[in-house]
Amino acid sequence: MRYISGGIALGAALALGGLATAATAAPATATPAPAATAAPAAASGFAPSELVLTFGYGTKAADASIQRAVTLGCSSTGVGSHPDAPGACDQLRAVGGKFDKVTKAPTTIACTKEWNPIVVTAQGVWEGRRVSYEHTFANPCAMTAGQGKVFNF
Repeated sequence: MRYISGGIALGAALALGGLATAATAAPATATPAPAATAAPAAASGFAPSELVLTFGYGTKAADASIQRAVTLGCSSTGVGSHPDAPGACDQLRAVGGKFDKVTKAPTTIACTKEWNPIVVTAQGVWEGRRVSYEHTFANPCAMTAGQGKVFNF
């Protein structure tokens, strides 16, 4: 069931990203001139980067109870339902889209050693490459201590 809902969310995010890209294209006219046709997405200068990010309680994404999910589109400055989409996109670009560098960043914040696992996931496309990422933190404090802006929603 979770895979179905994840697939639906991913499909919706990719469709919304396509609609957002289409909405920013040149305005439609009644009889477009041949030179006014929309250019392919690859010609826009940005490779497709559309993600669905989630977090939930559990040890693995397959058995986690999802608490929140957001969309993140980074083909330009950052769009989607993520509360800080531009900041999250900037952070991902800074690490070359390597989610391990985001979730495993060193921190000086001290957290308790309680075991209350929380798992974060990223599904979609990053700069034209398929992404399927999952990482489990020991507890919510460990998640917020070093994850930066990408999974801060």
